[in-house]
Amino acid sequence: MNKKTRVILTILCLGIAFMDISGLPGVLLKVNIADVDPYIIPLLINFIIIGMLAIVVLKLFKVTYNFGLSVCGLREGLKSYAMPGIIAGVLSFVAFFIGLFPFDYRPTIWRILIEGVLYYIGVGIIEEFYVRGLFLNIVEAFADGKDNKTEIAIIVSSVVFGLGHILGMLGMGIWVILFKVVSTIGMGFYFGIIYKKRVIYGFLLLCIVLLIYVLCHIVLHRT
Repeated sequence: MNKKTRVILTILCLGIAFMDISGLPGVLLKVNIADVDPYIIPLLINFIIIGMLAIVVLKLFKVTYNFGLSVCGLREGLKSYAMPGIIAGVLSFVAFFIGLFPFDYRPTIWRILIEGVLYYIGVGIIEEFYVRGLFLNIVEAFADGKDNKTEIAIIVSSVVFGLGHILGMLGMGIWVILFKVVSTIGMGFYFGIIYKKRVIYGFLLLCIVLLIYVLCHIVLHRT
């Protein structure tokens, strides 16, 4: 990664991270549909804005860096790495089921589709793109010259990935927060290792697919 590309991707990554964490500008809107959380659809709109911004910046500055978004190798990757993701989803479901039982939610189909599926598809795409596709590669580029630069990048990106979720957990019990942060960091390690092991074969796309599976699996069982 040359210096120009590194600067452009760093600015883009910081911009996307700010938009994702703050919800701006989409969160300024209020859209009410059935029993769907009024902030969810604005966040979905924000995901679209983030995607358009990323495309414009990459095209405008002619960034040709390989993020690993090719479908090539996706099938082979799923065969090799999907099972741990499935196990993680099942274990997460069991933990949530035990902690939240008995369930008293009565969601409409709109809430299930928008909050439980569409929202987390957006989360999977956006978070994997800027955490693994951008941030991890940027850290690795800054650590260029070190023999363990890839390991450093995976560790740093995973820890930031975990800590970055704390804002969304405020108000929860300390042990719940601790568990979620540790499990998210662990997920970051797993995805980071997969991504850097076979990045040229489109394994960022694999990470996106696995993360969407885990998130949707948890939420659909909660609702």
